[in-house]
Amino acid sequence: MKVYLDNAATTAMDQEVIDAIIPIMQNNFGNPSSVHSFGRSSRAIIEKARKKVAGFINAAPGEIVFTGGGTEADNLALRGAVDDLGVNHIITSKIEHHAVIDTAELVGKKHNIKVSFVSFDEKGYVDIASLERLLAENKDKKTLVSLMHGNNEISNRLPLKRVADICKSYGAYFHSDTVQTMCHYKFDVRKLGIDFLTCSAHKFHGPKGVGFLYINENIQIKPIITGGAQERNVRAGTENIIGIVGLTKAMEVAHRDMEAHQKHIQGLKTYMIEQLESIIPTIQFNGDPKGDSLYTVLNVQFPNTDMDEMLLYNFDIEGIAVSGGSACSSGSNVGSHVLKNIGVDMEKPSLRFSFSKYNTKEEIDYTLKIIQDLFAVKV
Repeated sequence: MKVYLDNAATTAMDQEVIDAIIPIMQNNFGNPSSVHSFGRSSRAIIEKARKKVAGFINAAPGEIVFTGGGTEADNLALRGAVDDLGVNHIITSKIEHHAVIDTAELVGKKHNIKVSFVSFDEKGYVDIASLERLLAENKDKKTLVSLMHGNNEISNRLPLKRVADICKSYGAYFHSDTVQTMCHYKFDVRKLGIDFLTCSAHKFHGPKGVGFLYINENIQIKPIITGGAQERNVRAGTENIIGIVGLTKAMEVAHRDMEAHQKHIQGLKTYMIEQLESIIPTIQFNGDPKGDSLYTVLNVQFPNTDMDEMLLYNFDIEGIAVSGGSACSSGSNVGSHVLKNIGVDMEKPSLRFSFSKYNTKEEIDYTLKIIQDLFAVKV
């Protein structure tokens, strides 16, 4: 049996998305910037998609900038805030995606601005009191707060509205990396009062290499990719019409079926937690999987055995795809920066299991059987 449980890294493309993309590939090759009918046809498709995408998060079409994915969108938000909005202080966390951490540190060093980090509680949740303290201590600075909505490794969620309100009370800009939560939960940017949101289509059964950045209409930033006037002068380069159509269709399907998918996937996660606790009584979970966490992600800390370094390989040879950490860092031979920074025992092996609508209870049972074979006798 082949079992794919690495959906936080990427997801299989939905057949409806594929069906939506194929006619575009066959019939709409015109450059959207061209004035002839071929170009106008492509432009119309992109603007129709922009309007639909905006509608899903209650934004205005002009607030959606299509990008090459979540990493680019994060970069655009952070670099734009510093370069164009006068931000001279960034508050983030040490368990963000590297697209945020690395960018914050790079722009901080380049522009000689302060980068502050919030602290966490014992379960890995952002300490909201530490955020308020950092804002109060730096109220003389123009601040950008960048905190992800749902952690891609330990699955903890941030109280987005609460943080947005705190930022507003201190006059700070607020960016949230919503790559792991977009299209898994509903967003209303008007009610949230947020400044920037990021999205990557391949996290919800869309194509790779396309995403968007929501930029509040009261904010104007300049492009970090220059050489053209595309995307309202915010992102140069010929638009990826195939990807944009695929992203839009994936959002449509996700919002149409969201309630059913949440119920199905949460059921698989809950079942796996219960069975793991039965199979290995000493097992532990990283983060707070029974609390306010993503229903798609479960991070498990296994007991030590003589095969710790071969654990991922053992799952792979049994046909099970899981992750030892962030997929964007795979092959780096370094431990998870997220687990390290929340104080997890790094001497014990941890694996991330992440689920999608395509997973079944039979697949979970097979995975549990392999886990029992690998661990039950050795515990």
